[in-house]
Amino acid sequence: MRNHPVRRPLAGLLLAAGLAVAGGLALQKDRAPGTGQWSTRAPIPLADGEVGVAEVGGRIHVLGGYSGNGRLHAEYDPGTDTWRLRAPLPRALHHVGAAGLDGKLYLVGGYDHASGRGVADVFEYDPGTDRWRARAPMPTARGALGVAVLGGRLYAVGGRDRADTGANERYDPATNTWTGLAPLPTPRDHLAVVALGGRVHAVAGRLETYTRNTGVHEAYDPGMNRWTPLAPLPTPRSGVAAAVLGGRLFVLGGEGTQGTFHQNEAYDPGRNCWTRMAPLPTARHGTGAAVVNGVMYVPTGAPTPGASRTAVNEAFTWSPGEAPLPCTGSGRPGAGRRGPSRTPGTPGG
Repeated sequence: MRNHPVRRPLAGLLLAAGLAVAGGLALQKDRAPGTGQWSTRAPIPLADGEVGVAEVGGRIHVLGGYSGNGRLHAEYDPGTDTWRLRAPLPRALHHVGAAGLDGKLYLVGGYDHASGRGVADVFEYDPGTDRWRARAPMPTARGALGVAVLGGRLYAVGGRDRADTGANERYDPATNTWTGLAPLPTPRDHLAVVALGGRVHAVAGRLETYTRNTGVHEAYDPGMNRWTPLAPLPTPRSGVAAAVLGGRLFVLGGEGTQGTFHQNEAYDPGRNCWTRMAPLPTARHGTGAAVVNGVMYVPTGAPTPGASRTAVNEAFTWSPGEAPLPCTGSGRPGAGRRGPSRTPGTPGG
């Protein structure tokens, strides 16, 4: 499916998103100063969850999941606030890793839609031709992994097939080859993996089940081939979305034993601490986040634990203020390694 623009009138927008405000308007009037602001955007044409999300060329791609027989590929244009369907995934997958690099979109691993087993497949998508091609598979088959881009290469970290893995593998698109690196010290799945400050950060996730969510935060230095523990995420959770905005690492949403999370917490690498930010309006897990022109977008996801889905698409804006916000989480690196899930639903708490 190619070049099929999707535009919806305002009434349809509100119905699909399940929101009681006009598209594009601010959602939170009582937010704390300096913690950012959310707004609604056009919902994705097909509600989904457990997807991959990545930005390429100023467009945001939503990939796989439980809808569209696991082959959904929708592209969002923030400039026009519209969606269009693109070439479907070559294989039906959910819990995929995704990232944009040098104008191409990479789909990494995931769970097979039929068997539920982790796969090692890697596919490259060219937005200009709307075509996919297979690339060298990962050494370690897995889904619910995290993928980040640093120094022109892809890093695939953590995840799970029959057991959690600490696999840390690097893909070089120039040579179409993978290299095994120092493993993640805390093997886990449903984690966030983001590049910031020349390092690959692995944050949160679960130890086999969301009854054992963790806030552990570890950073990988490619030059030293070594991991370092950093201040843990204040609210342990898994199935989170994450992105870098304004020099901070934002971790949003997630799921736990009591439901899904509104929490939006930002890591300041200069102070090695976390700050509570304006909460995610629609609590959910199984999605991702991507930044275009200083705005962070969080489309789709699962509003309840498990295989639920939503069409919502929310955008977050924030810029660093003159005075730093107070830290709400810092202290001993590695703390929260096996902490229980905190009760979701209290915005920013």
